[in-house]
Amino acid sequence: MKGFLKRNILILVILILLVSIHATFVIAKKEKDPNADNVYRNIELFTKVLSIVKKDYVDEKTYKELIYGAIKGMLTSLDPHSSFMPPESFKEMQVETTGEFGGLGIEITIRDGVLTVVAPIEDTPAYKAGVKSGDKIIKINGESTKDMTLMQAVKKLRGKKGTKVTISVFRQGLKKLKDITIVRAIIKIHSVKSKLFENRIGYIRITQFQQRTDKDIVNSLHKFKKIFGNIKGLIIDLRNNPGGLLSQAVKVSDIFLKNGKIVYTKGRVANSEMEFDAKDDGTEGDYPIVVLVNGGSASASEIVAGALQDHKRAVILGTQTFGKGSVQTIIPLADNSAIRLTTAKYYTPSGRSIQAEGITPDIIVEQKILKPDNATNHFFLKEKDLIGHLKGNKEDSAKPKVLKDSALQNSKIIKFDKVRDYQLLQGLQLLKALQIVLSK
Repeated sequence: MKGFLKRNILILVILILLVSIHATFVIAKKEKDPNADNVYRNIELFTKVLSIVKKDYVDEKTYKELIYGAIKGMLTSLDPHSSFMPPESFKEMQVETTGEFGGLGIEITIRDGVLTVVAPIEDTPAYKAGVKSGDKIIKINGESTKDMTLMQAVKKLRGKKGTKVTISVFRQGLKKLKDITIVRAIIKIHSVKSKLFENRIGYIRITQFQQRTDKDIVNSLHKFKKIFGNIKGLIIDLRNNPGGLLSQAVKVSDIFLKNGKIVYTKGRVANSEMEFDAKDDGTEGDYPIVVLVNGGSASASEIVAGALQDHKRAVILGTQTFGKGSVQTIIPLADNSAIRLTTAKYYTPSGRSIQAEGITPDIIVEQKILKPDNATNHFFLKEKDLIGHLKGNKEDSAKPKVLKDSALQNSKIIKFDKVRDYQLLQGLQLLKALQIVLSK
């Protein structure tokens, strides 16, 4: 009798913990689903296995440890992005979007069963150590990452400031694993950086989509206007941007769009289907925009690039993006743990799925290393280089130009010939060409 009672109490506990499965069972019964009995039998099977492991496993385990392990296994069997977060892991996840946390500064995922770098975050230890988008992390401190979950990998990569971690990566073109030792630091991410280029071209680099990203972009645009009056073109650099907050991807897109869809999601259940539209509330001017992307541009970056591309608001330049187009919903649980569950997929305004596809640039430009100034141009003599050449009218009257605007004088305006980033240079040249065409 006592054993019978104990067994029934255990079954009741499992049914409560697996409420979603129980709900499915109830619904299935109501709809007279012929597979409904299978649900109950499977729950009973799980309960029996749990009881056997608790009783006979070589080391004593608590029911909490076994249940946690079962939930982890269930979620990781679904896809690389669904996972279980015990209370400490859930707390760490909540810190990520605030812009300050301890670690290396890389966004990782599991691709084809291998722990893979989506992108290193600019100006972080990983970025400075030479970690690249697409690197496959085979070992962490000598331990194989095979069958390691994302949360387990994150836990091993993070640590106290000043401590070291060595990752062994496989990289395209290398014949053997490359060991990279990185010193952990407090990661403080400034999500927006801006520069000014000649021809009244503004440049905004978004490293990650955080809580203040849209406001920082608006502030940068206001600074441009103070200096230039009105800009004649804009570069939005999303290269190696691993993503971030969906809400920020929507707000950033809305800055440059007057109306229409920005992104929508589709899933199996009604509440997973969402649609986000642009509003004409302070939309930026109609100057041409070039968006730079590469294989490290993922998730929120792809939403922005896809929206601006579909609305013909920007030219996308670079290489194919990462293709992370699934939606993860964080569902807190009663014991302060949580599950991260993939509930939908992202679609661009025209209906393109981002998942495993990515965004194809309008103009494909591979990155190249440009030679420094002293390694170029000296092969070609021009008329003005010849001794005793006849001076031209412009040369005779050439005088240093004086900038009237004091703000402009105090700002660092970058000349195109100083740019050593090939993809950026191509974007700048494209904007310059569009200025010529549009001014006619």
